[in-house]
Amino acid sequence: QVQLVESGGGLVQAGGSLRLSCAASRSILSINVMGWYRQAPGKQRELVATITSGGSTNYVDSVKGRFTISGDNDKNTMYLQMDSLKPEDTAVYYCNARGVIYSGTYYPYDYWGQGTQVTVSS
Repeated sequence: QVQLVESGGGLVQAGGSLRLSCAASRSILSINVMGWYRQAPGKQRELVATITSGGSTNYVDSVKGRFTISGDNDKNTMYLQMDSLKPEDTAVYYCNARGVIYSGTYYPYDYWGQGTQVTVSS
């Protein structure tokens, strides 16, 4: 099992920056894929960015060039650096850890943090 704790959300003006952190209860190298999702009021949760245990990254088009996902293996922490923030980035941001463990058979896992609010004012 993996516990995930997000931090770093807050209120920022458009054009500003925030860095979100997701602390994991075990080595992030053991997690197949970690990612950030967000959910705005009245909207479905959407993928923002992912990073694999091998370091490959993926971003939704709306944040490419503005957001950067990274991981610190020594601290078991994943980050989302958010620059040039826009009001449409306002949402609750969730950390996710998912993958498969093999122990005679395959056991999928999918864990979520509690979320952190990001509000961007115009």
